[in-house]
Amino acid sequence: MDAAKRQQYLKAMGIDLWIDRNKASLDAVASPTLQTRMDVSDHESESSIAPAESAVSVAAARAPLIDVPTDWTGLRAAVKDCKGCSLCETRTQTVFGVGPEDATLMVVGEGPGADEDACGEPFVGRAGKLLDLMLASIGRSRLKNVFIANVVKCRPPGNRDPQPRELEACRPYLEQQIKLIEPDLIVALGRVAAQRLLASDAPLSQLRKEKHVYGDAKTPVLVTYHPAYLLRSPREKAKSWADLKQVSRLLASGSKA
Repeated sequence: MDAAKRQQYLKAMGIDLWIDRNKASLDAVASPTLQTRMDVSDHESESSIAPAESAVSVAAARAPLIDVPTDWTGLRAAVKDCKGCSLCETRTQTVFGVGPEDATLMVVGEGPGADEDACGEPFVGRAGKLLDLMLASIGRSRLKNVFIANVVKCRPPGNRDPQPRELEACRPYLEQQIKLIEPDLIVALGRVAAQRLLASDAPLSQLRKEKHVYGDAKTPVLVTYHPAYLLRSPREKAKSWADLKQVSRLLASGSKA
């Protein structure tokens, strides 16, 4: 991507940059003086306080094992008709995920919000627009090379955090999506997604600074802020841009990227 186009994306994200002419444009430094250009209606909280029922203790709330189809058609149908937890009683529709089935990058968020519940696609509200700009700034897109999913496929009432039993009920679906995609890299957006993927109670601030792997395939996992949080806390966008540059570097070195 040329420098001018990247600058346009970063400006739309609300990130002001100064450029070191001795470095590539991707290594531009984000100014800490940031202003958000969007209001937020999404629900992700980046509080370092773990939920009352932790991600690790979810093992005690394990749902009955289900037979998960190993093909995309069967998996989509299983998610669509799922009644594995009480979220099925309040949803408009399930939100399976979107993107190429051979994507090199997989982005995992918390759960659908009101807009996603209405249309059946993840990240379509204001936070979704920011996510698209973030991906575009490193030459990525849900249409071409990114698969976007959530740890739960139904909207929790009132956009609350998913409960352990709900997370556990959806666990087999997300695991199968990851197996089918075989991404080079997984990016966890926000505390809930990160704690769930990594089976950890650590706060986001700690998880973001560490290197992680997921599953038997040892897929690299990076943790960054949820776009909804960035809309509420624009000063953190500089850190998010640093995370995006790391994502770009890792993908550039991957065999599938």
